[in-house]
Amino acid sequence: MQIVDSHCHINFEPLIADFPGLLQRAENNQVSHMLCVSVNLEDFPQVLGLAQKFPHIFASVGVHPCYTDCQEPDVDQLVALADDAKIVAIGETGLDYFRTEGDLDWQRERFARHIEAAKITGKPLIIHTRQAADDTMAMLKDLGAADAGGVMHCFAEDWKTAEKALDIGFYISFSGIVTFKNAEQLRDVARKVPMDRMLVETDAPYLAPVPMRGKTNEPSYVRHTAECLAELRNTSLEQIAEVTTENFFKLFSKARLSLVEA
Repeated sequence: MQIVDSHCHINFEPLIADFPGLLQRAENNQVSHMLCVSVNLEDFPQVLGLAQKFPHIFASVGVHPCYTDCQEPDVDQLVALADDAKIVAIGETGLDYFRTEGDLDWQRERFARHIEAAKITGKPLIIHTRQAADDTMAMLKDLGAADAGGVMHCFAEDWKTAEKALDIGFYISFSGIVTFKNAEQLRDVARKVPMDRMLVETDAPYLAPVPMRGKTNEPSYVRHTAECLAELRNTSLEQIAEVTTENFFKLFSKARLSLVEA
């Protein structure tokens, strides 16, 4: 059995401080691969460096919608930085109206540039959305994001939003949130999403799943989220692991190619 953590930030503190231990605990829990997701360009070299050093770690390039005091990417720059076998996705990107206020045209413009870069590179999008689901889905549809594909990372919206994402060919990724007691609406979504469009993630170091809630999250904990999904779907952990792993390599096809070339 193997499980893929499809979204984590293992270059963040405190995870990077105990990196050998993090990798060993992941291996002990059958977490075979992980995608380290970029949130700004300043730290991108570190993200890429981890992916280049370890065959089972992949990376993305992008600037998170909540980051303001950072280098602003343009399309050409994103395309150029994505020109590496270990860069398998563009993002994370999207819209976040929860953490940001005022005129958010800059956020929508940044999102649009990421969508264009994904279409040019043929690498899928990693989408962050919070209190902005309608605008996020509208931009994805109107700007032709279906041409690149992608995933709704750390999904915490309703079934209506999930359906819109599925309709344009996107995947739905479940984090530790699905294990929280107050997440019944999300668990309902998890029961309905087609098995061939489902991923699992940690979003480490954030959102540790039950029974680890309150601790610093890490890739090894993705197993708990997979176990929760298995219970919700009335199937086995092994089945969830197999399906989500296959889904990961289908969506992030450059990841499979990089393993062949390694």
